[in-house]
Amino acid sequence: MGKCMIIGCGGVASVAIHKCCQNSEVFEGIMIASRTKSKCDALKEKLQPTTKTVIETAQVNADNVDELIALIEAYKPDVVLNLALPYQDLTIMDACLATKTHYVDTANYEPLDTAKFEYKWQWAYRERFEKAGITALLGSGFDPGVTGVFSAYAMKHEFDEINYIDILDCNGGDHGYPFATNFNPEINIREVSAKGSYIEDGKWIETEPMEIKRVYNFKGVGEKDMYLLHHEELESLALNIKGIKRIRFFMTFGQSYLTHLKCLENVGMTSIEPIMYEGKEIVPLQFLKAVLPDPASLGPRTVGKTNIGCIFRGKKDGKDKNYYLYNICDHQECYKEVGSQAISYTTGVPAMIGAMMIMTGKWNKAGVYNIEEFDPDPFMEALNKWGLPWEEDYNPVLVD
Repeated sequence: MGKCMIIGCGGVASVAIHKCCQNSEVFEGIMIASRTKSKCDALKEKLQPTTKTVIETAQVNADNVDELIALIEAYKPDVVLNLALPYQDLTIMDACLATKTHYVDTANYEPLDTAKFEYKWQWAYRERFEKAGITALLGSGFDPGVTGVFSAYAMKHEFDEINYIDILDCNGGDHGYPFATNFNPEINIREVSAKGSYIEDGKWIETEPMEIKRVYNFKGVGEKDMYLLHHEELESLALNIKGIKRIRFFMTFGQSYLTHLKCLENVGMTSIEPIMYEGKEIVPLQFLKAVLPDPASLGPRTVGKTNIGCIFRGKKDGKDKNYYLYNICDHQECYKEVGSQAISYTTGVPAMIGAMMIMTGKWNKAGVYNIEEFDPDPFMEALNKWGLPWEEDYNPVLVD
């Protein structure tokens, strides 16, 4: 079918690359490009004997548009799958525009100097992508990503209008460390220490960090404390799903994690303001990232399950209706299959599926789109096929 260039070689990228290699019919060739070429080479060495997909590797600095353009022009991929850092979305989009290549990512842009992730920077590219006749698919991970596909599916098949969405992200995994983050510590800690917010009646309502807490009993995991966070897909779902009155996002955290985080915050270790240390400027949060366990190393030690999904409330044929769509994923099963824990797996699988939707032409609209703006059915089918089967509940316990 075609070739895909994957930028990044961290935990999520590793899963997506494994999945592309399982799906050689679509991904005839992939190029893994990252700042550290040795990581790409190691993955190629491991996977090439197991797949028909032809794997190539390259070194690239994703902050450098010219380098990206040169690499895209040399390899000529059908689609670029951006699994680098959210700070690099715009340079990669610029390179895709210059080379007229489709673009897919899993997380929206945030500037390095402020923990402010919103879609305005990427939405500003709409007209240019449309003119170039190429597609940019934003947020093809799990949340954002699958949560948007779930919302589009619920809208298409279950509701005339959806009034309330609660996105619940539960990680019931235990890695045995007193404190570690399941994905990039810098981004994880920025998300959690930022103020919370949700959308009600078309307006953002801001809360203090971790101010709103609920307890929920998750199938496959059990009862967990969850907290309201700001999350990027709220912004696009509020625009794209008909009838929305309120959308909230909750994520589970254990007490140990929160206590450690509070201490680190209190002593200034989570700050993104540079400080002088022994004549050199360092960012405390980046230093903290260097001393914490690498999320990629948590795979073999993490046991338990994740449960992520959306509870919808709305109307069908004039009647009130509730509906819960979710996926349960087992950390150890993921590790056995692709050598990573479920947090990377639940993002890496949908990243591959998003790239596949574009490459096969199932999704084909020039411009910049969020994932819920496409037909959800082929994506939902692919989730069942590629390792993230979904479950439905027509009588869910609601979150007050």
